[in-house]
Amino acid sequence: MAQLRGVAYVEKIGETNMTTYYQLHDSPTGELLLLSNGEALTALHMTAGKYVPATSTDWVRDERLPIFAQTRRELDAYFLGTLRSFTMPLAPQGTDFQKRAWIALSKIPYGETRSYGQQAHLIGQPSAVRAIGAANGKNPIGIIVPCHRVIGANGALTGYAGGLHNKEFLLKLEGIL
Repeated sequence: MAQLRGVAYVEKIGETNMTTYYQLHDSPTGELLLLSNGEALTALHMTAGKYVPATSTDWVRDERLPIFAQTRRELDAYFLGTLRSFTMPLAPQGTDFQKRAWIALSKIPYGETRSYGQQAHLIGQPSAVRAIGAANGKNPIGIIVPCHRVIGANGALTGYAGGLHNKEFLLKLEGIL
């Protein structure tokens, strides 16, 4: 399973230097923007979705980066139906609460769903259902940190930053719908 971990960065005499690397990757859900700190995947966004960061002139495009090669291989296998869990290192940026919510997402098995309430219980905050929904909406590593596996308490498909049509596609791919 892909593991969330702290963000690595290099300190240089009183300043923090963190290079953001990026690559675009085609998928059945549309174009994906992959971001990395050079060691771990820091973000994966569907470029037609919500909350996609604007490309910065400070970013470096590097399609040869090993983390991107691994991510492309694993995503392609996932979309072919031959991969059920991701193994690349992950380093999403967020608040402590968001990271706890995303760790809970990463524990939802392939082919299963959870409600927002179940996810809130999992992190020990059963009354934080709306906050869980907000944290899931800001999940910076879509597909791999599977916020598409969270549905409404009544079984309805609810918000997804990549678009409800993509959420439905991913759930069908996993045999849930």
